Amino acid sequence: MDNDLKEALTALLKAELSPVFERLDRIDGRLDGIDNRLDRLELEQAQIKQAVLETNETVKRIEVIQEQQHRIIELLSARSIEHEAKIKQIL
Repeated sequence: MDNDLKEALTALLKAELSPVFERLDRIDGRLDGIDNRLDRLELEQAQIKQAVLETNETVKRIEVIQEQQHRIIELLSARSIEHEAKIKQIL
């Protein structure tokens, strides 16, 4: 009788806990999905950060080039004005 009672209680516990285990399995599956999404987001964030850093470096190089070109244009402009003045003096 003791063994029958034990088996009956075990069956009852399994029956009662089965929905709980199923729900925990579904929750665990959702958490896995969330983990996967977070992993993808972290990867995308790292890629975006890398792209921003590369773009920033490119912009800095362009700024340096523009500054150099600006100085050259100013020098050429001054020389052009100087040449025009000399031409006027000659004429």
